[in-house]
Amino acid sequence: MAKPKTVYICATCGGSNPKWQGQCPHCNAWNTLAESIVAEPRAGSSRFQALAAGGGVQALNDVETAEAPRTTTGSEEFDRVLGGGLVRGAVVLIGGDPGIGKSTLLLQVLAHLGQDNKVLYVSGEESAQQIALRARRLAVEAGPVRLLAEINMETILATLAAEKPDMVVIDSIQTVYSEQLQSAPGSVAQVRECSAQLTRHAKTSGTTILLVGHVTKDGALAGPRVLEHIVDAVLYFEGDTHSSFRLIRAQKNRFGAVNELGVFAMTDKGLRGVTNPSALFLSQHAEPVPGACVLVTQEGTRPLLVEIQALVDEAHAPNPKRLAVGLENNRLALLLAVLHRHAGVACFDQDVFVNAVGGVRIAEPAADLAVLLAIVSSLRNKPLPAKLVVFGEVGLAGEVRPVQRGQERLKEAAKLGFTTAIIPKANAPKAPIAGMTVIAVERLEQAVGALREA
Repeated sequence: MAKPKTVYICATCGGSNPKWQGQCPHCNAWNTLAESIVAEPRAGSSRFQALAAGGGVQALNDVETAEAPRTTTGSEEFDRVLGGGLVRGAVVLIGGDPGIGKSTLLLQVLAHLGQDNKVLYVSGEESAQQIALRARRLAVEAGPVRLLAEINMETILATLAAEKPDMVVIDSIQTVYSEQLQSAPGSVAQVRECSAQLTRHAKTSGTTILLVGHVTKDGALAGPRVLEHIVDAVLYFEGDTHSSFRLIRAQKNRFGAVNELGVFAMTDKGLRGVTNPSALFLSQHAEPVPGACVLVTQEGTRPLLVEIQALVDEAHAPNPKRLAVGLENNRLALLLAVLHRHAGVACFDQDVFVNAVGGVRIAEPAADLAVLLAIVSSLRNKPLPAKLVVFGEVGLAGEVRPVQRGQERLKEAAKLGFTTAIIPKANAPKAPIAGMTVIAVERLEQAVGALREA
């Protein structure tokens, strides 16, 4: 009998190596290589013969295609992140910090889907009694939901083959293990093998599978990186556990747009979608205050209004502080240099702090102009005009560059009662927007000058 081939898999990056080393050659992490058995097809097997004969190969033009029907989950915000609903045979991975609401949301989704579909909840972390107690606490009509408290992969697959459910939740993938491997549950080899088996079952049977994934202390999904490549969609739960608001962001979606954002509020009856998320990211001031500027940002297909707050104070140390919360810290230093060079506003002897209200993270450069105008407002201790919105990218030469979907941003701001907008000239609307005055600028100094005239 031939000796099984073994490789050593890194628990951090998932890279393989033919022999053990103290340091992973791929990510340079120490003591992370674990032995794993590689199964190879035998020469006499049907699989080997099919591969040798080129079985399964077909022309791309001969493949029949059809629009994938979607099943709504009962939550408009969750459907938005998924791209319109769940697709038959799709595998969705949901990650997030402990206690943020992953199991709660999926139990609510299964309870809604169970009214017209056959659903199954597989729990590897909680007993059936604990899940039933949560369902009663949330007042969820969980009668149609079938439960299975099991962590053995072979038992789970046998149950799926017997039950033939339409939707399945695996909570969580890190607790499931396969008897074909000797490593412990949660190891790189177990997570990779179990997720691959579940994905194969989903594609062959048409069952939609929702996987719950643990995250590391850095916020990344635990386990090998290949886990995110195997699944069809990767969703991240965000938010502070001390706050009642939760955000779900799509990092990957083969059936919809990425970077979509769903906003939820945690209540005593579970997670509820927020119909007007812009209200979460706008501070309520009795009167305008210096250093506050409202930005219209774009999250996927949804425009959101977020308040950018800046605080500029005299530095009491040789090196002034630069801190950005919810924004890129290195870009703040770049913008301050552009503000000094092209607008004549110097902050080299000032501490500058910038914050995005509501805990939202903004990555797009459309926030540049709003950040700079908030800094100028705080430095001069002069509030910006009431009902003003700003967006635009600022280049190193001081030009204000256009951003995507400018018209949708303006319409959303007008719908929420804003009356003035400072935007890039290239984003100026061809037809006037009712109730809104648009100030189109080409350069940063023009935008700063518009504040002096206001």
